[in-house]
Amino acid sequence: MKKNIIPIAFIAALCFSCGNNDDPADASGSFEAVETIISAEASGKILAFTISEGENLRVGQVIGAIDSTQLYLTKLQLLQSKKAILSGRPNTGVQIESLKKELKNAVDDRNRIAGLVKGGVASQKQLDDAEAKVSILQARIDSQSSSLGTTTSSLNEQAATTEIQLAQVEDQLKKCRVVNPVSGMVLTKYAEPSELTSIGKPLYKIADLSTMILRAYVTGNQLAQLKLNQKVKVSTDDGNGGLATTEGSITWISDKAEFTPKTIQTKDERANLVYAIKVSVKNQGAYKIGMYGEVKFN
Repeated sequence: MKKNIIPIAFIAALCFSCGNNDDPADASGSFEAVETIISAEASGKILAFTISEGENLRVGQVIGAIDSTQLYLTKLQLLQSKKAILSGRPNTGVQIESLKKELKNAVDDRNRIAGLVKGGVASQKQLDDAEAKVSILQARIDSQSSSLGTTTSSLNEQAATTEIQLAQVEDQLKKCRVVNPVSGMVLTKYAEPSELTSIGKPLYKIADLSTMILRAYVTGNQLAQLKLNQKVKVSTDDGNGGLATTEGSITWISDKAEFTPKTIQTKDERANLVYAIKVSVKNQGAYKIGMYGEVKFN
């Protein structure tokens, strides 16, 4: 009697399996999501990192901070340097004011002497000397203005360079704040507060689970039935021995064949080569990464 127990149980299980596969799926696979690894954009000690695995994050949410003391001190130093540079700019108006007064007096003397020359009281040489004095003073003013302008321009350029360095430091300071860039659920946390981190070191992995991707495999004979954006039926185990079915959309069809994955069953099990497809499905929380699913085209 003991020898007959196994064959009878096997036949019963086989009959149950056949009863549940009157309408077998066209393809099957597992669910996946677009996973994003968020890395540090600054180096230093992690002062705060307030997330936990399974937590949902929104875009722009500040979730941590990296020590920025040295960057802040650098910013203060650059601000002081800029202030010192700009304080060295000459006051052009004040420095040439005295020359302008001399020029005005020289022009008045020249005009007075020109009147005297017409009256025969002064000589032409006196007028020539007055004209020469006016020309010399004007040349000195032009030279002084040019020199002061060059100095001012040079100092302004130095200040502009410092301003660029300040902008770089400001950007680095912003990157010391850990800001979540995509909405989704935290899958894995790689760092903790008080740890040291560096630029490019992973902090956590996040995925948007509101839409899941079922990667399934089909045979070459089935490709003719498929097209992008085609609506299909996606079924998963409902936990009560039945199937939960929803609608999905084909978002990608591979253009290259590959060998059948060991964990995947296709409609035509004799096929050695299959094509991968991706089916997008709205997720209300029932689908998990790695969960098995089936696809029905019609």
